[in-house]
Amino acid sequence: MKKIYFLALICSLFLASCNSEPSLQKYFVENSENKEFISVDISSDILNIKEAELSKEQSDAIQSFEKMNILAFKLDSTNASQYAIEKTKVSDILKSEKYQKLMSFGSGKQGVSISFVGEEENIEEFVVYAKSNEAGFAVVRILGDKMNPTHIMNMLSVLQKSEMDLKQLKPLQDMLQQK
Repeated sequence: MKKIYFLALICSLFLASCNSEPSLQKYFVENSENKEFISVDISSDILNIKEAELSKEQSDAIQSFEKMNILAFKLDSTNASQYAIEKTKVSDILKSEKYQKLMSFGSGKQGVSISFVGEEENIEEFVVYAKSNEAGFAVVRILGDKMNPTHIMNMLSVLQKSEMDLKQLKPLQDMLQQK
């Protein structure tokens, strides 16, 4: 009888710990196979960098970066209503307390927002959400360990020096070329 109570306690703790609120991770998983979306996962090896040429700050930024997930919805004449629904879903997810807005810019027709998850000196995830009422939207999750806003700026300078392996970006290039 004690085993049954113990098992019931374990099950109830497990169920209580499950979080049913929407998250970008769940959204990515739910839509990665959807034909309206293009999903690309990019590992840190895309940068193809000679670490000896990097400053200490740039090296720290690279080491904090683990991977990038991109989910894009290409708007066309047949999926405008679906675009509106999906755009609202992403906006609602990003309004959660979990996502802290760093900055945003643009107009009502197009814009970009950058948010993060974690604490300022220990950021787990940067989220870039770009939308255009003419082209569609893309959500980019930059995942890492102990990232901070300075790392993003240093990453941009590293990208200029990198010899990127663009094979990982081929699905996105194909989507952008389709009309």
